[in-house]
Amino acid sequence: MEEGNITLIAATVENPFFYVNSALLSRSQVFELKPLLTEDILKILNRALTDKERGVGNLNISPEKGSLEHIAKMADGDARKALSALEIAALTTQPGENGKITITKEIAEESIQKKAIVYDKKGDQHYGTISAFIKSMRGSDPDAAIYYLAKMLYAGEDPRFIARRIVICAAEDVGLKDPMALVLAISALKAVEFVGMPEARIPLAEAVIYIANAPKSNSAYMAIEEAMKDIAEEETMEVPDHLKGSNYSGAKKLGHGTGYKYPHDYPEGKVEQEYLKKKKKYYKP
Repeated sequence: MEEGNITLIAATVENPFFYVNSALLSRSQVFELKPLLTEDILKILNRALTDKERGVGNLNISPEKGSLEHIAKMADGDARKALSALEIAALTTQPGENGKITITKEIAEESIQKKAIVYDKKGDQHYGTISAFIKSMRGSDPDAAIYYLAKMLYAGEDPRFIARRIVICAAEDVGLKDPMALVLAISALKAVEFVGMPEARIPLAEAVIYIANAPKSNSAYMAIEEAMKDIAEEETMEVPDHLKGSNYSGAKKLGHGTGYKYPHDYPEGKVEQEYLKKKKKYYKP
């Protein structure tokens, strides 16, 4: 490829950034092909009805109003799926007395069967959908969040994976504004493991709607993030002597525990004393 001896042209339904060798990818130009619009697929179906060489133009087909539109819509942007459904409808329907093969909407529904969701469990669709799902809960849109939940469950996503993401969202995005969100999320996770599908979809939906409608605060998330950053980048602070454990032999000789103020000995159970060598502000309500 580098020397120009071959020109490689390839197509894949997977995301090449996940599946193609990185050395090959770096020497390639990648183009993303989007799903076809419903009206585009409808044009392809109408063309197939008249094409005698590559379509079903040799058959006398008369589609009823709405039948081709249904196939085009249910194909989910995939022309091959639409053409296969049209072929099934044409070849399995007996001609009428006038010699015409009439494709009704009922026949169209039977031919395309269950709607196929375009969803790769380890690739682009997986990560894109779960991202939209979390952002919809964070953005307080329960309807969008429920839609993405339904899409993932319909496509066969592991409900335990979904439940874990709900738990994270409850802690990260709702947090201390409504701690009940985390309780409900954990309950949904346990329900998934205990009840299983398809009934587990109900507690999952309950948790999703609750979290989407809950007030939001990422104060706990930001606090631990900033603290972790300080631990990684700054000199680690030693524990003050008066806070160190003193319940072992020789501790007092080292000065451990000396001068510690027990909060419950003070009004309202609170007392000012040094807890960190350097003053820090991580929790910001």
